[in-house]
Amino acid sequence: MGESRLRIVMFPWFAMGHLTPFLDLSNKLAGNGHQIFFLVPRNTQPKLEKFNLHPQLIKFVPLIVPQIEGLPPNAETTSDLPFEIIPLLLNAMDLTRPKIESLIQEIKPHFVFLDFQHWLPSIARPLGIKCVAFLTTSPAAASYFSREGNWTVSDLIKPPPGFPSSAISLREHEARGVVFTANMEDGGSGMPLLERLTMAAVECDAICFRACREMEGPYCDFLQTKLTKPIILAGPTVPKPPASSSSLEEKWAKWLNRFTTKKVIYCALGSECRLQREQFQELLLGIELTGLPFLAALKPPLGATKVEEALPKGFKERTQERGIVDGNWIQQQHILAHPSVGCFVTHCGLGSLFEGLVISECQMVLLPQMFDQSINARLMGGDLRVGIEIEKGNEDGLFTKESVLEAISLAMDEESGIGKEVKANHAKWREFLLTQELEKTYINDFLHKLRRL
Repeated sequence: MGESRLRIVMFPWFAMGHLTPFLDLSNKLAGNGHQIFFLVPRNTQPKLEKFNLHPQLIKFVPLIVPQIEGLPPNAETTSDLPFEIIPLLLNAMDLTRPKIESLIQEIKPHFVFLDFQHWLPSIARPLGIKCVAFLTTSPAAASYFSREGNWTVSDLIKPPPGFPSSAISLREHEARGVVFTANMEDGGSGMPLLERLTMAAVECDAICFRACREMEGPYCDFLQTKLTKPIILAGPTVPKPPASSSSLEEKWAKWLNRFTTKKVIYCALGSECRLQREQFQELLLGIELTGLPFLAALKPPLGATKVEEALPKGFKERTQERGIVDGNWIQQQHILAHPSVGCFVTHCGLGSLFEGLVISECQMVLLPQMFDQSINARLMGGDLRVGIEIEKGNEDGLFTKESVLEAISLAMDEESGIGKEVKANHAKWREFLLTQELEKTYINDFLHKLRRL
């Protein structure tokens, strides 16, 4: 193959938490001159176009998501759906198989990157095309969940034998949620999600993570001993901090400019998380108790259509001079880069964690919500000590306004030993991740290992 341009098809699961990291990796590869064909639901494409840094090399290939019974009209990604009917979207994705097969035969790529499409390697292999499972979780989470047989709650609250960290384990309520999700069957084949993911990884020629050995080397080694295929690291693949605040939407810039340096709490739980109404209110009440200005970018809680209708009684009147709760999409990277932001309350999605580490110098407060996010929280709060986790009940998984206040106060208190520790560790890892040659080194090695396949 020499040093010729590679043709790569990217086919992520229909969720923004998968589409975005696939596009981040595509930008890195296209930056080295390689051609990317990015498969994306048709009406979701416009949401990604502004993040395409190499439109001459990254071509979006729109897909029509098949309409099936029970799936709302125009639903294309998991953010369009309540959690309980997401399996129908898996079924719809599987029904694109004839279209995907036709596209693969037409494009004739060297590689296909996938995650949930367990059937794709059987299409690619006869054509001599290599498949790479791009796991959007962390190596630490993949290692924790690398177990034989069916998962049970009693098994999952303990790390697997030989796991390299004593700081990482699941609480009982988290293990129950993971078991429930892993056993969710798609709406077509009836295959559980765990079986689908396992088959996709087993059938691929390599497994890829957006990670670096300096942070998660022991977990990569642990996985390598259990798998018989290459593990390839692309580096953290996070965007560089915005060059200036000029592209921040004027209303947010004007509001943030009112406050002094490092005093604003920014709270965001991702594009899909919807809290129970009581937990939504406890979170906001805990933030209110800090007495600090805040911007909370939260989806309406379950049972509500707008955030305003679910606010605690009297909350808006008490906080209107120093706080905003907004249920719309927000410019997270630019918000984090603003000098007035001093604390980031995050759901611990991998992309958000790296944005918090790289783009901002603010303190991180960890509030994981589902599946691998709990492992990510223990990695950041336990192993790397770059954040403070909000305490929840072991069995019910509920947090209180007092536990929210305590975690934020510990993080923001400059005299606190814990606050000083996480600030120093954050600064250390931020400096490392912004090292000029880090990204180039990882992508060059990534491409070298792809060519070896």
